[in-house]
Amino acid sequence: MSHFAEQPLPFDFDEAAPATIPNGKTPSYMADHRKRLRTRFMDGGASAMPDCELLELVLFRAIPRQDVKPLAHLLMAEFGDFNRVVSAPVDRLRGIKGVGDAIIIELKVVEAAAQRLARAKVLNQHVISSWDALIDYCHTTMAHRETEQFRVLFLDRKNVLIADEEQGKGTVDHVPVYPREVAKRALELNASALILVHNHPSGDPTPSQSDIDMTNQMENACEALGLTLHDHLIVGKSRELSFKSEGYL
Repeated sequence: MSHFAEQPLPFDFDEAAPATIPNGKTPSYMADHRKRLRTRFMDGGASAMPDCELLELVLFRAIPRQDVKPLAHLLMAEFGDFNRVVSAPVDRLRGIKGVGDAIIIELKVVEAAAQRLARAKVLNQHVISSWDALIDYCHTTMAHRETEQFRVLFLDRKNVLIADEEQGKGTVDHVPVYPREVAKRALELNASALILVHNHPSGDPTPSQSDIDMTNQMENACEALGLTLHDHLIVGKSRELSFKSEGYL
């Protein structure tokens, strides 16, 4: 049985605010704009569209009869790019004028779908032979978070991923980690090896001294219990750092 933690979705929501369009009809210019975006997406896929227009497509479902372009631009200005919008914390999204529960649901469904698709490529797979898929999964789930998150990937004797669990959340530059608790959990899962993963919200994956010290403590705890610490990955916005590749392990 796998142990993949997922973030809960805020399913207690109201519908989007009523449209202010007379007689509930969508003006032709707006309908034409939506049709053009949908056609371009179907013909060329997401690569044919800038982030803001892709976001408009998502917002169409939550706000069926209003112009969503201004809101899409507002969200992009606030969070920076499409990935950061869909992965933004719910409380921050609620602080944006015009964003209600219906919009939040649409954004979080997109985020959950992306994470599930990425996870499916590594679930019950040999980690070493599917390393690129593992990196993609880590980036999808962690690269755009605004606070640090620490996860542990638990592997069996054949280096097959059997569990991925969040061990802690922190601030923008710190997350508490307890090596003994991680090692204890590995024994509970009958795991033989670990890969540590955490993100740097700053975008720079360069390890801090506390990152290095914690990794050394984790390595010592693993050695005492006959576990193997394969690597510690730090995920930045556009790249990751491997402790093993950089000589820290």
